[in-house]
Amino acid sequence: MSHRRNTELGLMLMVVIITAGAYVLASLGSEARIPANIIPFLVIVLGLLLGAHVAVRRLAPESDPILLPMAALLNGLGYVVIAGLDESLAAAQASWTAVGVVAFVGTLWLVKRPRDLTRYRYTFGFLGIALLLLPLLPGIGKTINGSRIWVGIGPINFQPGEIAKVVLAIFFAAYLADQRELIATSVWKVGPLRLPDPKYLGPVVIAWAVTLVVMVYQKDLGSSLLFFALFVVMIWVATDRTSFLVLGGGLFAAGAWFAWKSFGHVQERVDIWLDPWKDPSGSGYQIVQGLFAMAFGGVSGTGLGLGGDVRIPASENDFIFAVIAEELGLLGGALVIMAYLLMVGSGLRIASRADHAFDKLLATGLTLLLGLQAFIIIAGVIRLLPLTGVTLPFVSYGGSSLVVNYVLLALLLRLSDQTQRGPVKAGASAVVAA
Repeated sequence: MSHRRNTELGLMLMVVIITAGAYVLASLGSEARIPANIIPFLVIVLGLLLGAHVAVRRLAPESDPILLPMAALLNGLGYVVIAGLDESLAAAQASWTAVGVVAFVGTLWLVKRPRDLTRYRYTFGFLGIALLLLPLLPGIGKTINGSRIWVGIGPINFQPGEIAKVVLAIFFAAYLADQRELIATSVWKVGPLRLPDPKYLGPVVIAWAVTLVVMVYQKDLGSSLLFFALFVVMIWVATDRTSFLVLGGGLFAAGAWFAWKSFGHVQERVDIWLDPWKDPSGSGYQIVQGLFAMAFGGVSGTGLGLGGDVRIPASENDFIFAVIAEELGLLGGALVIMAYLLMVGSGLRIASRADHAFDKLLATGLTLLLGLQAFIIIAGVIRLLPLTGVTLPFVSYGGSSLVVNYVLLALLLRLSDQTQRGPVKAGASAVVAA
């Protein structure tokens, strides 16, 4: 326990130094002076990160030591970049970071055994679908930047889809852990594929239908891809049958082709992806500006606080990776990607070591959400995929995403702690018996 937690503590102190140094450099670059609030800033950052570390040390002492420092590094870098773009947004992001850390600690404290969540599988399932469809309700649903993914209740605005992704991951992990043997049974032959009884494909079909609704009516291509990939990969992991990947890929491709043929906003996204230079001052403006910014950054970047010559719409949200690549260059962008790869590697290691189906599936689902969301938005910025509206986890501005990702992180650490404790307890029992 002490070795893992001491490693985490050392990494967290490094993150504090890196974040504070980046904040100073960004202020020197933009205003040519050391920020007057550097001491309070250091105290707040140190307090939040050490508070999270102490909570892990007490509540999940055997958990992975890499996940929390990498999340803190990404969060700190995102804050520094956002502060360079807009001080008022930075203040709001700092508040949401504090809320996220509190949610992180609360999740570790409340969820003592992740397996207990399986008792409420259908509650999680209905809640997840309700949250996904909530923005479609008149009166509270809001359309922002062309996507109807927001809900406004009084002064509070949030994206229910961010909460839905974790809730649905829990539902699918619980459902598949219970039904995986029945689902894996091959009794229905469709061409070269051998599929289970159609009644066990119900959740897959429902997932496909809901993601199409999200794509068509909420105009949210990123969330649609993210949710359906989550469902299909988790079924594949549960059953170990490649036919589900083929079936799921075919269903999504058919739905995407239908949406592209039938709906103007989908056609527009694809057209912009294929040729943003066709209308560089109109529909392709955001992507073109992002490409210029990354080109100006080169290999080593313009320097923190020295970017911003290229104005990118929604740079604090969708295109924050382009700003990072401008100010820190190819090397800085690669370091961000490496941080996500380390987190994904840690999450998959937790899944591979789990000895219970639910733990394995939930760890896989949560890791997939984190890694695939980062891939989708970065791939959109560099034009590997059509641009979508998902956030870059822990980096982009936004309270809903930040808080939910801290909850996701806490669940992964709880799973890691439980998985690591299993063999230790078994070994101790064996020694006692001998």
